[in-house]
Amino acid sequence: VQLQASGGGSVQAGGSLRLSCAASGRTFSSYATGWFRQDPGKEREFVAVINRNGGAARYADSVKGRFTISRDNAKNTVYLEMNSLKPEDTAVYYCAADLQYGYGSRWYPDYWGQGTQVTVSS
Repeated sequence: VQLQASGGGSVQAGGSLRLSCAASGRTFSSYATGWFRQDPGKEREFVAVINRNGGAARYADSVKGRFTISRDNAKNTVYLEMNSLKPEDTAVYYCAADLQYGYGSRWYPDYWGQGTQVTVSS
C-alpha cells in the first residue's frame, strides 16, 4: 500500500488542522492506519491508530482529547483532526499502515508515507 499525507501547515497555539492520508495499491480496508510524528533531534513518536473498519482507535496520552483519528474506506483515506494545538505538537507527521492493529503504543507498521510539516507557534 502506498500512502500520501497532506494538510500540514502553520497555525497559532489553540488552532486546528486536519491531516489527510490517501492510500493506493492494495485493499485499504485490510489495514490498520495511523500517525506518528517526529521533531528534529527527537525519536519518532506514536500519535494515533485506527483499526480496519474504524470501530476502534488508540491515542498517545499527549494528544488524547485533542486529536481525533477517523477513516473513510470508500475514499481510501485516513484523517487526523487536531484541535487545541500546542507548540509542542510541532513536528513532521507521518501516516502509516499495517495489517496488525497492535496494542497500546506498540504499533510497528510496515508501510509509511512521506511526512507533512505541522508548525504551531505560541
